[in-house]
Amino acid sequence: MALLEVNNLTKAFGGLTAVNDVSFSIEKNEITGLIGPNGAGKTTIFNLITGVYKVTSGNIIFNEINIENKDTYKIAQYGITRTFQNIRLFKKLTVFENILTACHNNAAYSLGESILFGGLPVFLNKKTRFYKEEKMLKHQAEELMEIMGLSDRRNFIANNLPYGLQRRLEIARALASNPKLLLLDEPAAGMNPDETEKLMELIMEIRDRFDLTVLLIEHHMDLVMGVCDNIVVLNFGCKLAEGSPFEVQNNPLVKEAYLGGE
Repeated sequence: MALLEVNNLTKAFGGLTAVNDVSFSIEKNEITGLIGPNGAGKTTIFNLITGVYKVTSGNIIFNEINIENKDTYKIAQYGITRTFQNIRLFKKLTVFENILTACHNNAAYSLGESILFGGLPVFLNKKTRFYKEEKMLKHQAEELMEIMGLSDRRNFIANNLPYGLQRRLEIARALASNPKLLLLDEPAAGMNPDETEKLMELIMEIRDRFDLTVLLIEHHMDLVMGVCDNIVVLNFGCKLAEGSPFEVQNNPLVKEAYLGGE
């Protein structure tokens, strides 16, 4: 059974059909690429999977649960998180604070406990569930910083980070919710070739370390061909092709529509 199934997915905005009868599936622990020219419907599919847009027709099944048209917070609770094409960080917070804020999605204490114990000195609440949970969440944030190569920037304001590190921070924040499926929307955008190569290694590392499944949108073909197990190609909102990197790279329709074929 596939972890994610997209079945006959269609999204219309008035008279414009942005996604038209698209179907594909993703197996657990796969890295799947979603590629196509600008305007092909890639980000629209991300927005349908994550509940940002409502589905016109078709269905989306994640871990055997129908998730189409569910609220975004509910889909996140099911285990799907994402990054965005335009980076969305808490720009005035530090690297550590950005990650820790996302880690609080996993907190087991109640709002009442946070109000009751949050302002007390450590020696007064050291044995409470609130204290133990906060300690665990801070450890998780520290661990994610280490994995993403951000420990030396712990106290940097997010907005002051170089672009490539902002991308890493956004991925770290997405990982903080312990997802089963991670959606990456153009993670290599704005990166130089060296940064892109390191990102490719990082995506494979976090897939293995966190037992993740990854769906990514990307225009850097070196990254897509180097990291993906399977690739879905869109063109004008329709699925043009699907297959391994080798199959997609040698598909004449893909060459013509996207990869510069004659």
